[in-house]
Amino acid sequence: MRSDSIKKGLQRAPHRSLLRACGVTDEEMDKPFIGVANSFTDIVPGHIHLNEVSKAVKLGVSHAGGVPFEFNTMAICDGIAMNHEGMRYSLASREIIADTVESMAQAHQLDGLVCIPTCDKVVPGMLMAAARLDIPSIFVTGGPMKPGKFKGKSVDLIDVYEGVGAVSSGKMTLEEIDELERCACPGAGSCAGLFTANTMACVTEVLGMSLPYCATAHAVDAKKMRIARESGAKIIELINKNITPSKIMTQNAFENAIAADLALGGSTNTTLHIPAIASELEEKGVNIGLDTFNKLSKEIPHITKLSPAGEYTMLDLDRAGGLPGVLKVIEDKINTETMTCTGKTLKENIKDAKVLNNDVIRPLDNPIHKEGGLAILKGNLAPRGSVVKVGAVDEDMMTHSGPARVFDSEDECVSAVFNNEIQEGDVVVIRYEGPKGGPGMREMLNPTSAISGMGIKSVALITDGRFSGGTRGPCIGHVSPEAMAGGPLAAIGNGDIIKIDMVNRKLEVELEDEEINKRLQNISMPVKEVKGWLSRYRKLASSADKGAILR
Repeated sequence: MRSDSIKKGLQRAPHRSLLRACGVTDEEMDKPFIGVANSFTDIVPGHIHLNEVSKAVKLGVSHAGGVPFEFNTMAICDGIAMNHEGMRYSLASREIIADTVESMAQAHQLDGLVCIPTCDKVVPGMLMAAARLDIPSIFVTGGPMKPGKFKGKSVDLIDVYEGVGAVSSGKMTLEEIDELERCACPGAGSCAGLFTANTMACVTEVLGMSLPYCATAHAVDAKKMRIARESGAKIIELINKNITPSKIMTQNAFENAIAADLALGGSTNTTLHIPAIASELEEKGVNIGLDTFNKLSKEIPHITKLSPAGEYTMLDLDRAGGLPGVLKVIEDKINTETMTCTGKTLKENIKDAKVLNNDVIRPLDNPIHKEGGLAILKGNLAPRGSVVKVGAVDEDMMTHSGPARVFDSEDECVSAVFNNEIQEGDVVVIRYEGPKGGPGMREMLNPTSAISGMGIKSVALITDGRFSGGTRGPCIGHVSPEAMAGGPLAAIGNGDIIKIDMVNRKLEVELEDEEINKRLQNISMPVKEVKGWLSRYRKLASSADKGAILR
């Protein structure tokens, strides 16, 4: 066992002395040491219940013959961090989370890991660490929040964001938004729709790194606690069988995860996180990029319409059959021989899966869209790609051409939206918000929600920043290369005609290459002063099409 290096032999007497101070017994010195990476915090709804999940995990570990040692990581709530300086820290925190888990596991020579994440950057951060360490690991994602109820309708956080725009345009009263604010987020869990946190939980399950039905088992459901105990016990089996993340997260497993993401119509942020996780396994032959998403999006139909694309929530998906139900529908389009943390193949895991509601999980002969819910657009405005949640775009906006309204920050754009300066037909451009330009690649939920809430229909938004998983409509993010790196977005001026063609995967500006290059020679980039570790992130962050990882 790896942990023998801190507990066996004469020279480890000082180490054992410190372990005894933690309460470790003679008998436990011969058992596997299991790290329980818990992202509990009091200020993030998705994490406020994780101490209870951790207790269940540790009980499972102990009963199966291991010794659990809990440690914590940071966790940022994107909703609370939204639309101010704090959002610059969100994506970048993924790297700190990965480094924290790696550091604790290596410094203490842990034999295995049970990771307990919930929200947007914590799940991929811990997956990156597990891939990097390649010691037996299993995940217990914290689970979705139940939806709220407002005037008889299921609601979630995005309804509140859009409500701000609705109040500003006179479509909702202050009394109504106060009522909505109080009921939309009823308790523990990641926001109730298929936003980034829940999308990444689904990705984790399909990758094979969490037990079946874990992604949709809700935070307040006893099923989550049962899964937590089972996962704690399962890590001992993974150690005994030497099943490590690199044997689970293979090229085929990543392609399965992308296929499920496309079938669900998940968050655009997966095009950052999945390549980032895969980059930790390059030496094992894993190679995932934006082209992988585009290839599979032509093959995998979009078969669920969850919020923000539709009315259904994660609770509906859970009751309709969860991820095993989704995978059962697309089984013939993926490779189900991949190994999973159950010690069985994906095919074995979903053998008895059933779809219990064909309106929530559609059959292949009645999809929502014949192609996947995400699309990668390229062209002279995004030579290395951009991403749109095409499953949440109305049919009449799949193609659009209009004049650019250019803003050099999200804040400038938000002011213009609430001052009623955005007109029908405009293409709003927000630049210098990429990994280096932000720095930190802020999410643009405020302007998109405000535009939607105010009832402006035929407006597209393009940015080198990114969008919340709760964004809907013709919102194109991750434009690469970013403006701060001299990408074509930096050359756009007000009034330039931008053409969007999601059907043919095109994003172009009506300018000749010579004109774009001429303008790029004369641009004046904004100076953004940053303090602390964000300055290091700005220097080291890769482009969005590479996952915005540190290299």
